[in-house]
Amino acid sequence: MSRKRRLGTARLFKHGKKFEVIVNIDKAWKLKSGEKIDIKEVVEGEFIYYDVRQGLKASSSELRRVFGTDDVYEVAKRIILEGEIQLTAEQRRELIEAKRRQIIEFLSKHAVDARTGLPIPPTRIELAMKEAGIGVDPLKPVEDQINDVIKALRPYLPLKIAKALVAVRIPSQFSGRAYGELAKMGKVIRVNYLTDGSLSMELEIPAGMQEALVNKVISLTKGQGEVRVIRRE
Repeated sequence: MSRKRRLGTARLFKHGKKFEVIVNIDKAWKLKSGEKIDIKEVVEGEFIYYDVRQGLKASSSELRRVFGTDDVYEVAKRIILEGEIQLTAEQRRELIEAKRRQIIEFLSKHAVDARTGLPIPPTRIELAMKEAGIGVDPLKPVEDQINDVIKALRPYLPLKIAKALVAVRIPSQFSGRAYGELAKMGKVIRVNYLTDGSLSMELEIPAGMQEALVNKVISLTKGQGEVRVIRRE
């Protein structure tokens, strides 16, 4: 099923005037968040407006006076980057829910229970966030919110961001494919091919990804690989 395209308005007040452009909400936020994306994929239509609802289009002369150019895409990009994106209540709820899910996923992968050192299930994190009444900013990247979320969660769920150093051994018949797959899961610290052709690796991974790493090794080696935790920190 194709994803529903969500349209909205980006708005900028400049030199005492309001300028608006119709945008694809999702792509506009990606652009505003620093992702490289073609402005032509973001803008809907080729017009800059004084007021979208009334259909009042900005004149080329006014665009040149205020922005120094009447290139619609260049002006639209500045409106998106310098201005604000208008959301309906439904769009804002959807963005908040998506960001909340991203935060829960981040914590389930990168955090552990400070008392036991064990990974924390996503459902437990979700319940603790609800209990703590933690709000989510739909516009800020996860990394910019995570420290505040962790501080708010600690009275309800003692957790910390932790890393684990793990040793992995892959039998020779699986080593070719396994290296590339495992290298994606963390930082490769050491690699060694043993005399029997098997692959020995040490990886630094988010502690919350230990189970995922074990499952990946089992899948890659048909259960013949080995994973051992060297230390957690």
